[in-house]
Amino acid sequence: MNAFPSPNFGERRGGAQPSIIVLHYTAMASCAEARARLCDPVAEVSAHWLISERGEAEALVPEMARAWHAGAGEWAGVTDVNSHSIGIELANNGSQPFAAPQMTALERLLDGIMARWAIPPHRVIAHSDMAPTRKGDPGARFDWRRLARAGLSVWPGQQSAAPESFAAHVRAFGYPEAPEAALLAAFRLRFRPWARGAVDGVDAGLAADLAARFPARGGATSP
Repeated sequence: MNAFPSPNFGERRGGAQPSIIVLHYTAMASCAEARARLCDPVAEVSAHWLISERGEAEALVPEMARAWHAGAGEWAGVTDVNSHSIGIELANNGSQPFAAPQMTALERLLDGIMARWAIPPHRVIAHSDMAPTRKGDPGARFDWRRLARAGLSVWPGQQSAAPESFAAHVRAFGYPEAPEAALLAAFRLRFRPWARGAVDGVDAGLAADLAARFPARGGATSP
């Protein structure tokens, strides 16, 4: 087996180095099918890492190279996310729980990547965070709080804020310009997957806490 079997990569543009980690699910029936697609030159998609349900982590593209995993989107003002990120694909069809061995392997992998590239926890994001109008992965079944407890991502503190401040706060945290409904859906998918209805003070408060502690842009002030 090749050390880096996917041909789908290029050079990072403008001398960029990884400063973001983007987590995905494969949305395919099996890890083998996902691997085949990520290594197919016709598909023109890839990721740096693929983790199976059994916890097997395989390097598909060298971390110093630009894999083709993120697509159109933005995070914290970065529009060429592929040039600034490392992509990790988790074998999962999008509706099933993430297996314990897979999560353990992900934690181990994240710990190494973050140390190698000095990437802080708040720069570990969902594909849906950077592309809220297009993507929903890694989805509502993914345990972001577990990663935050391990220091591998972040989790917001509870507070309340005016609902109308929500969009400004999520933008200050790093989300791209998008309709508020799309931003709310992406934010809740990660932090409140059980929540329904219009944006409320809890959504705004959680976003305000993240914006205050991890500002990617000029912060918004809570009314």
